[in-house]
Amino acid sequence: MTKADLIEEVSRLAELTRKDSEIIVETIFDSIVRSLRTGDKIEIRGFGSFRTRQRKPRVGRNPKTGDRVDVPAKKIPFFKPSKELKDVVNSVASEGSASAPPASGTSPA
Repeated sequence: MTKADLIEEVSRLAELTRKDSEIIVETIFDSIVRSLRTGDKIEIRGFGSFRTRQRKPRVGRNPKTGDRVDVPAKKIPFFKPSKELKDVVNSVASEGSASAPPASGTSPA
């Protein structure tokens, strides 16, 4: 699914104009990015959480020349899916597979 697909889906489900849906989707993404830039953690219950992780500096190699390259420390965005999201994804995946037994205790969404 692309961002344009997501905008179309919001527009269709919420019965909004495409422009209004685009503003909503852009606002959500901008809010997530702004929070991550300031070091905040974003938690969406039933979906997952976004946060940043610090990568240590390291020595890499230029694949073309083989020269050593110092790679500086940096922050990277990290997404951790919630248990509910994992369960939904796995229950759908196992329903499509004949060899995998259905997950017990979960209801199809």
